[in-house]
Amino acid sequence: MTDTSAAAPPLALTMGEPAGIGGEVAVKAWQALAASGPAFFLLDDPARIAALAGPGIRIAEIAAPAEATALFGSALPVLPVPLAVPVQPGRPDPANAAAVIRSITMAVQLTQAGQASAVVTNPIQKATLYEAGFPHPGHTEFLGALVGSTAEPVMMLASPMLRVVPVSIHVSLRTAIETLTSDLIVERSLIAHRALCTDFGIANPRLAVAGLNPHAGEGGAMGVEDDMIVAPAIRTLREAGVAASGPYPPDTMFTPRARAGYDAAICMYHDQALIPLKTIDMDGGVNVTLGLPVVRTSPDHGTALDIAGKGSADQGSLIAALRLAAELAARRASAAQH
Repeated sequence: MTDTSAAAPPLALTMGEPAGIGGEVAVKAWQALAASGPAFFLLDDPARIAALAGPGIRIAEIAAPAEATALFGSALPVLPVPLAVPVQPGRPDPANAAAVIRSITMAVQLTQAGQASAVVTNPIQKATLYEAGFPHPGHTEFLGALVGSTAEPVMMLASPMLRVVPVSIHVSLRTAIETLTSDLIVERSLIAHRALCTDFGIANPRLAVAGLNPHAGEGGAMGVEDDMIVAPAIRTLREAGVAASGPYPPDTMFTPRARAGYDAAICMYHDQALIPLKTIDMDGGVNVTLGLPVVRTSPDHGTALDIAGKGSADQGSLIAALRLAAELAARRASAAQH
């Protein structure tokens, strides 16, 4: 392998929702990356993956992550996580929820132990996990609990064309507005700022902060939150030495010219961040969890139950997630050595 990650531990790729497209895109990603890397292993049911891959693709069941790098050029390494019941594409079964959760837990534990360099997660079907008693709103919050994080981790969606950080994530729009505070904006922005410095290698990150209301409130004519909550947060960030600016009208801050002026956009709620990112670069977008002791990325799409089992899923976002995970992990490892 020519990839610089060859000397590092392999990446840990989770199962995701087995009735979705995770297995299919994992196989396709391996086909695309087998010759160059980065090397990864899949935490999944080997029989399920072998059936998905078909007779022309070799699946290698492994007992430990260390086996994956040597095998990766000729076979997709799979660390077994058995499923409880057979999978029907497009039809999630809560009986398999325990395996989905175990796959994520194992990936985090192996990465914390240094046996994997980063965690890459295939999409989960949250409603199915909730049926099985899963208590967390989503991946991001579960990962925070697994590593014992005292602060809620921060979600970034990143692509070569745009990086966005939503202040609130998996809550209703009403709740996002009711719970928005200056302190919350500052907390999320500082975590994003540190990650841009340490993981992305940007010496002095520029943060563009979106307004909450149309036209960023237009001096209070369209809401007072931008003057009363968002602007004070920006002043606090500047006093802390962060190159933060705004609040900007959300309808104009994602144009090509505007994007050239910042390294990440701090957005007030989930869709304000994800709609522009997915519109601009759906295939290249990667979900990155900031503020964790391990690197975690994920493709910027869902389980796609409607096309599961049809062979038409696009692996581009997963490949981008794997490559970015390897890049961020290598940068962290290099920084730890100096």
